[in-house]
Amino acid sequence: MRLILRISFVGLIVTLPMLFAAGRQSRVPDFSSLPWDPPSTFSILGFDPATGEAGGAVQSRVFAVGNGVLWAEAGAGVVATQAIVDVSYGPQGIDLLKKGMAPKDIIKTILDRDPDPRPKDWTKKGRQFAVMNAKGEYAAYTGPEATTWAGDRQGKYCTAQGNILAGEAVVTNMVKAFESTTGHLSLRLQAALEAGQEAGGDTRGKQSAAMIIVKKGGGVWLNNDVVLRLQVDDNPEPIKEMRRLVELAARQRRPRG
Repeated sequence: MRLILRISFVGLIVTLPMLFAAGRQSRVPDFSSLPWDPPSTFSILGFDPATGEAGGAVQSRVFAVGNGVLWAEAGAGVVATQAIVDVSYGPQGIDLLKKGMAPKDIIKTILDRDPDPRPKDWTKKGRQFAVMNAKGEYAAYTGPEATTWAGDRQGKYCTAQGNILAGEAVVTNMVKAFESTTGHLSLRLQAALEAGQEAGGDTRGKQSAAMIIVKKGGGVWLNNDVVLRLQVDDNPEPIKEMRRLVELAARQRRPRG
């Protein structure tokens, strides 16, 4: 079954340092003419080698961040596209993952393809995205003009990235929380979001969150590759509400033979 799932926002979100690079200072783009708030987001992609599940989670001070940041397909992998976002990076990334291209090569290919159609107000240099394949291999990029603080950090089977953050500790703590938390992948992704928020998170505040986890045949019902798909579109405490939903799903989850 061909299944591509999106979770993000139609014109917003996070940052982009080149593979394993540190965050950097940059000029702040002028978003005053745009009909939405300036984008800012932190996200994490993760993989569980014990179950073969791959997924991602995101939080942002924008409405319905689950409408475009996260993209996933069972057997292929997961993509997060944010900051000065080009939502097409999501399906492009999934398509290249299905063709077997390495994540680091996908990053370069997508950036090279980007024609940068709005360099003055939506510059290619401000994009941020991360790619993880179905083996848990990953790469991430944060552009030099992503709004500060912007950066990405990597760990064992995870990559965290964000922009307009309180600082580097947001993504660093997300990786630490993912690596140190036990249990289902959803609990590990949730712990990462909570750690990022505790470190200061998005400096503009909180509004929405989303999570997606996929695995071939891993969902309930027949021919369902969606293990979990959750969205909190507008809530003063989106990560806390996400915790409630994740724990509800955990209680309902049954061992699969």
